[in-house]
Amino acid sequence: MSEVNRSERVGGWTRFVTARPRLALLAALVITALAVFAGSGVADRMGSGGWEAPDAESTWTTRVLEREFPASQPNLLLLVDSGDVPVDDPEVAAEAVRLTERLSAEPGITGVGSYWQTKSPALRSSDGREAIVAARITGDEKGAGEILDRIAPDYQGVHGPVEISVGGPVAVRHEMQSIIQEDLLRAELIALPVTLVLLVMVFGSAVAALLPLGVGIVAILGTNAVLRGITEFTDVSVFAQNLTTALGLGLAIDYALFIVRRFREELSAGAYPRTAIGTTLRTAGRTVLFSALTVAVSLAAMMVFPQYFLRSFAYAGIAVVLLAAAAALILLPAALMLLGPRVNALDLRRLLRRRRATPAAGPDAPEDSGRGWARLSVLVMRRAPVFAVVTTVGLVLLGLPFLGVKFGTADDRQLPATAESRIVQEHIREGFPGSPGGGLEVLAEGAASPGRYADFKERIEALPGVRQVNGPVTGDGFAYYDVLPEGEPVGQQAQDLVRELRAEPAPFDTSVTGTAAVLVDSKDAIADRLPWAVGIIVVVTLLLVFLLTGSVLIPLQAVVLNALSLTAMFGAVVWVFQDGNLSGILSFTSTGDIETTLPVLMFCVAFGLSMDYGVFLLSRIKEEYDRTGDHEHAVTFGLRRTGGLITAAAVILAVVMVAIGTSRVTNTKMLGLGIALAVLMDAMVVRSLLVPAVMKLMGRVTWWAPAPLRAFHRRFGLSEGESAPTAGQDAEERPGVTGWERDKITAGA
Repeated sequence: MSEVNRSERVGGWTRFVTARPRLALLAALVITALAVFAGSGVADRMGSGGWEAPDAESTWTTRVLEREFPASQPNLLLLVDSGDVPVDDPEVAAEAVRLTERLSAEPGITGVGSYWQTKSPALRSSDGREAIVAARITGDEKGAGEILDRIAPDYQGVHGPVEISVGGPVAVRHEMQSIIQEDLLRAELIALPVTLVLLVMVFGSAVAALLPLGVGIVAILGTNAVLRGITEFTDVSVFAQNLTTALGLGLAIDYALFIVRRFREELSAGAYPRTAIGTTLRTAGRTVLFSALTVAVSLAAMMVFPQYFLRSFAYAGIAVVLLAAAAALILLPAALMLLGPRVNALDLRRLLRRRRATPAAGPDAPEDSGRGWARLSVLVMRRAPVFAVVTTVGLVLLGLPFLGVKFGTADDRQLPATAESRIVQEHIREGFPGSPGGGLEVLAEGAASPGRYADFKERIEALPGVRQVNGPVTGDGFAYYDVLPEGEPVGQQAQDLVRELRAEPAPFDTSVTGTAAVLVDSKDAIADRLPWAVGIIVVVTLLLVFLLTGSVLIPLQAVVLNALSLTAMFGAVVWVFQDGNLSGILSFTSTGDIETTLPVLMFCVAFGLSMDYGVFLLSRIKEEYDRTGDHEHAVTFGLRRTGGLITAAAVILAVVMVAIGTSRVTNTKMLGLGIALAVLMDAMVVRSLLVPAVMKLMGRVTWWAPAPLRAFHRRFGLSEGESAPTAGQDAEERPGVTGWERDKITAGA
């Protein structure tokens, strides 16, 4: 494609987005208002599970047991506390039986059983002062939550001689969902004002600071509407709302920062607003487009996993990235067209410093910006081997704790210690024999004689790691055994027992479920699909960075350095959240493991954000290298022009993620704080130190590509390069009319 054609295409886009700026902003306002309406109540339609693989053996077995033996899969537990008297006291027993019968009559409740009916030791605490009423709430997550809301107030609290607390998986999920919604609102109330203050510090101008914030709000509200639509067709995790807020603010602000900064640079250089917008879209606009594609690809890779927890983040992430890019490339230029030089209005920094001697030089004037970053770049390149080795070794050392990672499942300990459902589960876990709810269920499909059932039970009891086997409980063509493992319910011994049970020969078809079986299947599903996800991210990233730079070495460098930037995050996740360091300060309970899907999620999100900053830096280096052909100067120029911008964007995104990390739910806390650390390490260490050092060591060979690929890039590649104004654009200029006045006339403003 010729340069003239490119110029015409870009010029056409500039005319399109600035032709009717007021109309464009009015349409955006209407669409945003509709998005608020369409996205209302989205959290109530989301689920709080999704960690299990839907096509796994454990998932199928659980469904069959729910249908054939509801009492085997209780998801509602009433903890009955009799105070100072035993639970077998006649008065206590009478009240407990009355409550059990009342619960049995509730619509949507099945499989009700209690200690007073079965006299099972597993349903009575070791001290004899507490016992359990177990039941199953039918329906999906949303329906079960509605039933719980309806019946829980009638059972909680004091009933004669006993006090009732509500727990069980449904109560844990429901309370987790409520806490996440409350914490998300608090995080937004923290992040928005702090972000605005930081943007004012970056831009000086309150007007310029409000523009990125507006783009972020549009992206968040639009994504909520998209997620509301997706919930009509598939399950979506409530955790995805946290990512919507974080990326909606973070990426939208990144993109808007880049565009507004470039627009102000062009104004400072004397360009008219329309010309400045055209140059901005041809340069920063292309970079934003590439950045959005790389982040979207990283998030889209989670679609290969079967767990809807991970897929939900792909839905939310792709939507928010595309909406943020669209708002930055369509709405923001329209706003800049209307504002023109007024984008620098309300410079609040004047209260803190002297006004500049030359007001014509705006806050982003090229001659005044980035001198510290230029000096840093020169220093790093002068000692490139030292910086490259020390930085790389340091990042690797920070990641070493991840070698000891242990994977587990999310449970009630994700909740704060004051949550009622967690208190119930802790009483059961610590005070009841046999860890009720932590066993394995072996489903036998097909009719068999009592002798065969008994023979298989003996074989199960003979397996290593088995403490007790109950059953079989028989039904119409099915039977099941309840197997209690030795040690922790989801420990390595229990996971090994799952595989032993599945391998044990039987005279009928068998399948295994239970907490440990779900964990085994989830780990297997992730291990099977992880190479595909990583492959998609790496291949598409290599292609996109090649299209941006025309080099075959820079894409490889980008992938390796991005991976290095994540080491500190993964090391911190294990050191802090698995091993429990800082648990007191951060107010969480360590379970000794990491939920299986979290590292995958954090990798995809953090890798995409790292590429976001990498594209910003590489695009400016490429632009200057194409203009001058001076490799070291291009690196210095790129860091000078984008170092402060990338750092500011990273700090703002880190603030948003830390606000998310104030959540009382441990997984959300881990996600927020972990990604905040990854973003800061990438911007302040990798982009500032490692990238210039590596590019200095590689020299001009950095830009090498074989001849066929160079030809391919000339034809299909896009770069942040500028084109000369077309003849049509020159003809628009009229003597005696200022650039700002001419743009107002042309735009119909």
